[in-house]
Amino acid sequence: MNKILCECGHENLEGTKLCQKCGSPLTEEEKGKKIADMRYEGTAIRSKTYNKSVIDKIWNFFSSVKVGISLIIINLIAASIGTILPQEFYISVATEEEKKQYYSDVYGWFGEVYYALGLSDLYSSLWFQILVLMLGVSIIIASIDRGFPLHKSLTNQRVKRHINFMKRQRIVANGAVTEQQEQTLELVEQKLKALKYNVRREDKAIMAEKGRFSRYGAYVNHVGLIVFIVGVMLHLVPGFYVDESMWLREGETRAIPGMDGYFLKNEKFILETYDNDPQGEQLKQGVNTMAKNYQTNVTLYKQADDAVPGQADNLQEVKSYEIRVNHPLKHEGYAVYQMDYRLNELKTMIFDLSNKATDESLGQISIDLANPQDEYDLGNGAKVRLMGYYPDFSGFKEGVPQTASQTPNNPAFIFKMYTPETPDGETSFVAIQQTLEPDGENIYKMKFANVEMRNMSGLMVRYDKTIPMLFVGGIIFMIGVAIGSYWNHRRIWIEQLADGTVRLAAHTNKNWFGMKKDLDALTSHAHLPHYVDQQELENNENAEIEKDGKTL
Repeated sequence: MNKILCECGHENLEGTKLCQKCGSPLTEEEKGKKIADMRYEGTAIRSKTYNKSVIDKIWNFFSSVKVGISLIIINLIAASIGTILPQEFYISVATEEEKKQYYSDVYGWFGEVYYALGLSDLYSSLWFQILVLMLGVSIIIASIDRGFPLHKSLTNQRVKRHINFMKRQRIVANGAVTEQQEQTLELVEQKLKALKYNVRREDKAIMAEKGRFSRYGAYVNHVGLIVFIVGVMLHLVPGFYVDESMWLREGETRAIPGMDGYFLKNEKFILETYDNDPQGEQLKQGVNTMAKNYQTNVTLYKQADDAVPGQADNLQEVKSYEIRVNHPLKHEGYAVYQMDYRLNELKTMIFDLSNKATDESLGQISIDLANPQDEYDLGNGAKVRLMGYYPDFSGFKEGVPQTASQTPNNPAFIFKMYTPETPDGETSFVAIQQTLEPDGENIYKMKFANVEMRNMSGLMVRYDKTIPMLFVGGIIFMIGVAIGSYWNHRRIWIEQLADGTVRLAAHTNKNWFGMKKDLDALTSHAHLPHYVDQQELENNENAEIEKDGKTL
């Protein structure tokens, strides 16, 4: 790597603007400036030095402030798109077909497009996670690219600075002291310490500094963001995050999704309503009753240690609990919330196998809609075989019955009926208020006899190991905001020359008003020459020139 040799003899890395020993400008561009560029203390940063290999180009791309801001804006826009319609984990449907139907029914064509583009599950999508990952990489590279050179420069500051460094600071002073010339540096040191500065003295030069830690505020922010983003990304790692929904019918026992080895039984669902007379908004919205409480009484079971996944034999009872809204069942970091309910879901349908002409019944079959059998033997030479079952019949497609979901909202069946009179069997398609006989006129039919109903609970299973990490990331970020917002880095360099005159320079990263208040106090106490704000002076001169130009 090329070196830049300063006139003081110090070798600086290529890309350095100000000599790291004396502060003298090293580049022609920097020499042409009236006020020195104090960003990163003039040190070389990698992204401004290397641009040859592929790694250099990738590094330079992600270290760019413009790229970083662009990624933040893109992430914000993408995240906001996900809030236009509710995400899938907020709607009380389970299957993909039900989700598709929900967005179509509720939001029309816009909902269909929204679902088709995958925006309904945006925060779990691969492309969104890639965007978040790119933002994280940009923050890490930018922090390394600028943070380490800045830290190295701040920890290796020299007390004595070159005259070119001193006179190219924004605030400068040069001249004789008005009183007590022989005690000037003692008075300066005394006042600076009183103003809470850390003072370093070397021969006839003093460097005073305070609030250096504020320069790290932005990098503390970056650390907080990185921790937060890592926490978000861990949602995709198995074992760190579970967000599942399940419907559990009364009397049913099911494995809990995402909670391996555990089963839940719905003992009873309870709905309590207010005994009120509908009025106001209730009448406008057609709501007759309002729910006061809905809860699911459940029993949590655990598999035996030697059981295979999904095996429901020999379950061990763990606990019984009443799940209500905002009172979830909690166990080993998991929480099961009461989210929704459905009343009077079809449980069992009962049919008569009867003669169409005489209405004589050969017996009844009872079909458990959650677990139908393949064949039902009536015991008198008659039997019924279930050839097809469509829990949520949605019509025919190319002559084949279709189901919209596995929930028994609109059950339909294809029966094969065997009787002593029809040993080869007769086929019948039976749905609610619809019967078809594809093989021609049948002698027997499946006549609807009765139905049994039951309630169903909508439960949400949550488990999040990343919450502590997100919390820590948020705290670190806010600490960085406080450091960067409420403190500032102030430095004052003073040198007394052999003829007794004083040369002064001062710099701060912000709050120049506070800096000048300190300088006013110092100037008054140590009888220093009046300082000049070169930028303010230049602005006034430019304003005068512009004013004169307009006058002419």
